[in-house]
Amino acid sequence: MTKPAAETMNRAPEPRAGIEAITPYKGGESAIEGQAAPVKLSSNENPLGCSPAARAALIESAERLALYPDGAAAELREALARAHALDVERIACGSGSDELIQILARGYAGPGDEILFSQYGFLSYRLAAMQAGATPVTAPEREYRTDVDAMLAAVTPRTKIVYVANPNNPTGSYLPGAELRRLHAGLRPDILLVIDCAYTEYLDKPDYEDGLALAREDGQDNIVTLRTFSKIYGLAACRIGWCFGPARVIGVINRMRGPFNVNAPALAAAHAALGDADFLAQSKAHNAEGLAFFNAEAERLGVLATPSVGNFVLLRFADAQICQGADAALRAAGLILRGMQPYGLPDCLRASVGLEADNKRVMDVLASFLSAR
Repeated sequence: MTKPAAETMNRAPEPRAGIEAITPYKGGESAIEGQAAPVKLSSNENPLGCSPAARAALIESAERLALYPDGAAAELREALARAHALDVERIACGSGSDELIQILARGYAGPGDEILFSQYGFLSYRLAAMQAGATPVTAPEREYRTDVDAMLAAVTPRTKIVYVANPNNPTGSYLPGAELRRLHAGLRPDILLVIDCAYTEYLDKPDYEDGLALAREDGQDNIVTLRTFSKIYGLAACRIGWCFGPARVIGVINRMRGPFNVNAPALAAAHAALGDADFLAQSKAHNAEGLAFFNAEAERLGVLATPSVGNFVLLRFADAQICQGADAALRAAGLILRGMQPYGLPDCLRASVGLEADNKRVMDVLASFLSAR
């Protein structure tokens, strides 16, 4: 048996190059030291909770915790196919849409490749690229919206994946269907276009497309659309999402995901939530009222609120120092918003739409803070 060389005797295992350069994703804070029950408006969660039907299904699933879940998520995929008129064989489920983002990056890109997304695109795209060993590339936005011309100009021979959040987090903006189709038409057929539609259920815009119709069209072999149950369905704790795409791409996902990547309670809750149209309508109406309130109050206070179609609003202050002061005042009042420094927006806070009383408290605190300056 060959003995290891002396110079390697005291070495520890080394991670793959680039892994330790990754800054781990940090979710929205939920606690403030010294405060017993702060209001969390930092993670774009549904303030109304989840569907009563979903809650009942999750509780009932506790009777079968000793059993493995259906690794194929067959019942949920069939329900999704019926709900959206899709081919069930072209649907895959994941532990949140985050898992699907990561799998696609690892499956279609690696060292020497590039993954492209917009300037203020969801942070998970950058992390997924780095985890795969690929190079993350950003294209500048125009007025906090994905700029199709800039995206196409940033494509190189090394580009393997383009991620587009539609609507986008944290800006709340969206690409009209015509622009989404123009982006796709300008990409090489060997580039995978991933359309992330986590907030699509909140929209009511005639010019919006979620990508499903485009992906269904004959010959579209390079489009995947992502959806989640974490937002309007109120199942963030369950970690469940899904995607629709070409059969070959779905095959790649199924080869790379864990054999039981979605747990049984999550499958049961999501299946029940999908059928509760009343809860979705109630959540959508509540969100529309909350957005209108934030927009009106922000205008009154002289704070820029980017036009949002999600369940949050991006508030931009005059400078980073004022933003930090506003955040401190809100936290002192027990209100947690999301600082946008990781996105390169140090003068912005993102406020999730909460309950009516909580939304009012946010704007009252901001009014007092700004008037005292």
